[in-house]
Amino acid sequence: MEIAISSSRPNADTLVFAVARGDFDALPLGAARTIAGAAAAARFAGEAGSSFESFAEEGGTLVRILLVGIGNGTDTDMERAGGALVAKLLVSGATHAAVEFPGGASGEAAARLAYGALLRSWRIDSYRTRLSEKAKPTLGTVTIVSADAGAAWARLSAVAAGVAFTRELVSEPANILYPESFVERCRPLEQMGIKITVLDRAAMEKLGMGALLGVAQGSVREARLLAMEWDGTGGASTKPVVFVGKGVTFDTGGISLKPGAGMEDMKWDMGGAGAVAGAMKALAGRKAKAHVVGICGLVENMPDGNAQRPGDIVTSMSGQTIEVLNTDAEGRLVLCDALTWAQQTYHPDIIVDLATLTGAMIVSLGSEYAGIFSNDDGLADDLIAAGKAAGDPLWRFPLSDAYDKLLDSPIADMKNIGPRFAGSITAAQFLKRFVDDGVKWAHLDIAGMVWADKPGAVWDKGATGYGVRLLDRLVADRFEG
Repeated sequence: MEIAISSSRPNADTLVFAVARGDFDALPLGAARTIAGAAAAARFAGEAGSSFESFAEEGGTLVRILLVGIGNGTDTDMERAGGALVAKLLVSGATHAAVEFPGGASGEAAARLAYGALLRSWRIDSYRTRLSEKAKPTLGTVTIVSADAGAAWARLSAVAAGVAFTRELVSEPANILYPESFVERCRPLEQMGIKITVLDRAAMEKLGMGALLGVAQGSVREARLLAMEWDGTGGASTKPVVFVGKGVTFDTGGISLKPGAGMEDMKWDMGGAGAVAGAMKALAGRKAKAHVVGICGLVENMPDGNAQRPGDIVTSMSGQTIEVLNTDAEGRLVLCDALTWAQQTYHPDIIVDLATLTGAMIVSLGSEYAGIFSNDDGLADDLIAAGKAAGDPLWRFPLSDAYDKLLDSPIADMKNIGPRFAGSITAAQFLKRFVDDGVKWAHLDIAGMVWADKPGAVWDKGATGYGVRLLDRLVADRFEG
C-alpha cells in the first residue's frame, strides 16, 4: 500500500473523514446530515481508533464513506485512527481512499495518521499461494489531503520503512533467514550510507568469542557478527551510541531441548537483532544527525553431536569463564561477547541491548510492556520516555548485588543461569558483568513484544516491529541536536 500527500481531494472510491471526539457535524458532504445522524445512532463519537462506515452519492457517483475517530488529536490518537482506517478498508474492495480533516489538522497530525495507516498495512503474503480473493488486499493508495504534511511524512515514512524491515526479518522462517542470510538482507543498507562490518567464525575464534561460538557449534549454519554504522554528524561525533541485538535465528534450546509444542515460534528469537537492523534503516532513511552503531550477534542454536553440553565451560571474549548449566539460556552467551566487542571496537559511553531473552519476562509483563534494566537512572528514564512517546512501552526492573550473587559458580567465574525465580533479573545481572566501568548501559528484554497473537492498533497478527520506534525516538530526543 502506498501513501500519497495532496493539497486537494483526488478522485477516490472511498472518502475518509478524520473526526475529533464529539465533532462530526461539519462533514463536507451533501449527505452530511444523514451520515452524521447514522453515525450518532451507531454510537460513533469520534473516539481514537473507532470508525463508522456508510455509502453516499457524491457528484453523481456512489462512494464509500468512512468516519475514523481521532479522539483528542494526539500523536497516538492520530496513529490509532490511521490504523483503524486500514484495518477497515485493506481487504474491503476499496482501492483508493482520500483522507480529509474537516476540523483541520497540522501537517504533523496528518502525517501521524498516514504513519499509523502505513504501519497497520504491513503483512507478509509471500508464501501464500491459495489466498482467496476476498482475503487479498485491495487498498492500493491512501491519499492524505494536507497542504503541509510533506516534511513530517518524509521523517515518519522512513521510520515506518524501518519497522517494516524488522517485521520482515522476524517473520521469515529459519530455513530462509539464518546468520549468513540475515547479513545479506542487511547489505542494501550500504546504499543508504551505512557502513557494514561482518565477522565470520574464523575472525571470532581469533578474538576469543568462546561464549557466542559455543552456542553456534551445534548448527551447520555458521555464526556471524554484524555491525552497521551510521554517522550523520559528518565525523563530529567520535563516540557512537551503540545498540546490540540478540540474533538467534532459531532456538531449539540446544541439548536442553525445548518442548516441541510452540517451538516453531522460535524463529523470532532474533527479534532484538531485527529491531536493531530496522532502527538503523530508519535512522539512515531520515538522515538522523547522530552517530549510531548497531551490532547483531547472529547464531542458530541446534542439538547435534557437536552441540554444547550442559556443564561445559566456555571462555568469553572478556576473559571471564562461564559454566553453561542450561544450553537454552543461550542469548546471554551471544550478547556478552557482542557487548565486549562493541566496547573494545567503538569505545562507547552508552550501550543499549535488546533481546527476546527470557520467558520469565512474559510471565511478568505479558505482551503489554518490555522490561528494562539499567545501571544508569538517566538513561533508563530517557528510554522509558521514548518508549511511551513512540508506542513501544517499557517497565523498569531492579538490579542488585543480591541477585548478582545467584550467578556465582563453584568452578568458573559464573553460571549462565540462576535459580528458578527472578529469571529475567539474573539474566540482566549476567550481562551487567560484561559492561565496562563508566559505560551507561540498558538491557531491554522484549520477549513478549516482538510477536502478537492478535492485531494491535498499528500492527496485524504476527511480527510487531517492536523496538524500532523506541530506538529512533531515543536517538531523536537525546542524541540529535
